[in-house]
Amino acid sequence: MEDDSDPEQSCWAGLPDVCLRHVFHWLDDRDRSRAALVCKKWSRAMYSGSLWRTRTITFNGRPSRAHTFEFETALWYVKKFGKYLEHLEIKLLNPYNAVLTRKFQVTMRGLLSHLGKCNSRLVSLSIQHLELDRVVWKSMVRAQFIKNLGTFLKRMGKHLDYLNLKGARVTLEEGCELLNSLSYLRNKSFISEVNIEDFFSLHLPIYSSTLFHQAVSKFQSLVILTFNYNCISDELLDILCKHSAHSLSTLNIKCHIHDPHGQVVWGMSWANLAKRAPQLNVNFFFERVMKHDHLARILLVEIPVRSISLRSCYFSDPDWTMRPTLINLLPSYKHVLQKLTLEVNNDHELLDDELLQLILLCKRLSFLKVWAFLSVTFMEKLLQNRSEKKCILTTIKVRIYTARQETSEEDRLLRDIYKKFKYLIDSELNYFVITYPMV
Repeated sequence: MEDDSDPEQSCWAGLPDVCLRHVFHWLDDRDRSRAALVCKKWSRAMYSGSLWRTRTITFNGRPSRAHTFEFETALWYVKKFGKYLEHLEIKLLNPYNAVLTRKFQVTMRGLLSHLGKCNSRLVSLSIQHLELDRVVWKSMVRAQFIKNLGTFLKRMGKHLDYLNLKGARVTLEEGCELLNSLSYLRNKSFISEVNIEDFFSLHLPIYSSTLFHQAVSKFQSLVILTFNYNCISDELLDILCKHSAHSLSTLNIKCHIHDPHGQVVWGMSWANLAKRAPQLNVNFFFERVMKHDHLARILLVEIPVRSISLRSCYFSDPDWTMRPTLINLLPSYKHVLQKLTLEVNNDHELLDDELLQLILLCKRLSFLKVWAFLSVTFMEKLLQNRSEKKCILTTIKVRIYTARQETSEEDRLLRDIYKKFKYLIDSELNYFVITYPMV
């Protein structure tokens, strides 16, 4: 180690603390520990709280030696500097057997217990894609992990501002117990952002659960809520209207084919929420829910929809068609829709004209992503209308499906279209268009 009294120290010795902390900020754990050996000043920099506010711990089910070392050092440093932690992300990757989930549960028990005792700053916690309904989670291990997590949330509930448990796949009772943990001390929670997309196991009609309604009613200042449509009911919208209308700005709602979505929700409930929460924007994400009658029951005209994503995930079904949705349903949002994503296998119908008319109708639409069977001339018509300022698109991402393996002719036409509108594309658009054989 360098002697601090040496008058011949390099100019690095006089580096201001703020600059030194900035240097340490860009180093990984191993390089930080090495740099801390340089001198006493650098060693003190290692203990700067600003360096340890944000951490990600990745638990890999099939780890390499490098992954194992990275995980162990990350865990060690979180325990050592845990009192400074403000943002924690935990990742569980590829748990392929019960031994690994048991090891993860034991590790998290120790980590969460330590943080619960030493930390009073944590404002953000993310543990995604636990998939606790998989067989690799034995019932006792699963129950113990949920218990440990619930205890941690009870301790941290008054500090947390963001919680992401996307993909946890818990039962209704387990899920509501975890949500209630956030309001344990005061019977209220002032958390502002919660992500519970795919939080509950598949096939559960959460919308009819009194337990769920009671848990959500304790949230007093929600700003962003991400969840599944099988949670939506008139009661839930009334609860949000009563407790979070003053703060609520975004609802992200996923509707999946395997989740029940046959409940009746009245447009008046949406209208009341939109009136009480004037900043509210709603983003819908549909996975294989494509039939017009299903969509029409969900996409009510009273909803302030900002974004819609419709994905069929390569499935082709002659029982559904996109045309009625494009012509009759989506135009209801012509004054509010800003983002449209269509990933559909429409090999039994062409949608060029209907899609173009919808785009021109939606005066606030700035983002368009389409993966579908389209003709190349659709792109030329779209860009022509954009050049004439008949729409305000700034992002255009299109994958043109074709039933032919050979796409050289389509690719040549796309190059010609690009050359024709090159100035517009290069100066005003985030533009990406390709052909894609679907054979």
